[in-house]
Amino acid sequence: MSYPAKILITGGSGQVGFELKRALALHGVLSCPGRQQFDLAAPHTLSATLDALQPDIIVNAAAYTAVDQAEDEIALAHAVNAAAPAQLAQWAAQHNALLVHYSSDYVFDGSKFGAWLEDDSANPQSVYGRSKWLGEQAIRDSGCRHYILRSSWVAGVYGQNFLKTMLRLAATRDRLAVVDDQFGAPTPASLLADVCALLLPHYANYPDSTSYGTYHLAASGRTSWHDYAAHVIALARDAGWTLMLPPDGLHAVSSDEYPQRATRPANSVLDCSKLRLTFGLQLPSWQEGVAQLFQTLDNARKP
Repeated sequence: MSYPAKILITGGSGQVGFELKRALALHGVLSCPGRQQFDLAAPHTLSATLDALQPDIIVNAAAYTAVDQAEDEIALAHAVNAAAPAQLAQWAAQHNALLVHYSSDYVFDGSKFGAWLEDDSANPQSVYGRSKWLGEQAIRDSGCRHYILRSSWVAGVYGQNFLKTMLRLAATRDRLAVVDDQFGAPTPASLLADVCALLLPHYANYPDSTSYGTYHLAASGRTSWHDYAAHVIALARDAGWTLMLPPDGLHAVSSDEYPQRATRPANSVLDCSKLRLTFGLQLPSWQEGVAQLFQTLDNARKP
């Protein structure tokens, strides 16, 4: 590996990519090409740019994440989430580079009662989930050095996400209905980036480590979408935000009452003990992450 390391970040304009540019700035020379220069929807074009940049580390934070739309745009979802990671992994294997790739709880069907382990059987129930699973498989099959980091319910300061949507709707509506039978752990985009930043020194010091593989990375704890929404709205109310939603305006509904095109996992809780035991990381609670994100948003709206 060259020094300083050359780090390529894909998806730099997304909520995880935005945080990666901050977290990895001191770990090497960053390249964050936009879609015009590095289009994951056209996987066959990626090798030429990789040859020109010659990265030591590729951090793939780009993904097709329009979960419902993917049911119609199957080819596009597959190109970005499966074929493109396959190309990145193939290049990494040929050039002895490291690939860090972000994946999703949607590779599971959500039927398990307890938290999901890394080696639990995948059974994606949507086009998006299948595309993410195929991307994972391609990386593993390539033989490249890699860390696949599965997460769930990601929210960041930059970009759109559930937390920001709830704040916007609570300010403009007097009634909200949110499902209460899907469970997970809201995870800050900053946490995903900070853990990546902790993995890179380990890779630099122990390039022949046996730690490569798939890891679950999510905040600690468990909540439902409804309770998550209630928590966020309570923070806004306590902070003095002007809300149209009255205290009794948030209603719990079942997934059957709120049908969506793509099937969502009922249980997205990920067991992150492998990550903690391997790297000695203590992951914060989802409440801590939400509070930190909300505080940033609250500060931004103040004069």
